[in-house]
Amino acid sequence: MFGRKSATTPEPAEETAAGPGKGRPTPSRKEAEAARKQALKVPKDPKAAKKAARERDRDARAAQRAALMAGDERALPARDRGPARRYTRDFVDSRYTIAEYFIFIALAVLVLGFVPVPSIQVFVSIGWMALVAIVAFDEAFLLIRLSGKLRKQFPDKAERKGCLWYAALRTLQLRRFRLPPPRVKRGQAPEESSSR
Repeated sequence: MFGRKSATTPEPAEETAAGPGKGRPTPSRKEAEAARKQALKVPKDPKAAKKAARERDRDARAAQRAALMAGDERALPARDRGPARRYTRDFVDSRYTIAEYFIFIALAVLVLGFVPVPSIQVFVSIGWMALVAIVAFDEAFLLIRLSGKLRKQFPDKAERKGCLWYAALRTLQLRRFRLPPPRVKRGQAPEESSSR
């Protein structure tokens, strides 16, 4: 009787130490079997083991990129996750911005700056200052509007932290090269959040 009690007492202590959950989702049977098979395939030769590890890493990166291109929320990096970031992306992607083409205009200005004609150089420097002012105004207008929308959609300040900087960086990328890829068409309103 006493022996049974002493044998069963460590079990609840182990459960409390482990906590109520393990802090990660349970892998599916298919994923668990694939991981087990992959672990069994590790060659004993160090050179072959390194090569196998590189191939596994390459395959994992390819799978993650494919999921990212498909818009799978689970495959997104930490900086892109969450409803506030998704709303920010949709807000930026639904608009035409001059900042998107800034790099091409800057290259054109740089090339024209090498033309040894003084009148062209004066025109280029005035055009450059005007372009920077227009881009700054366009960016400020977009960020002010986004800030108001985010405050309305996500009252919690912690949830929208860093979203304006995230939006500013996204506007400087060409639409077709943005990652995650745009989900909304230009002119289409971003999806309202249900987390209000």
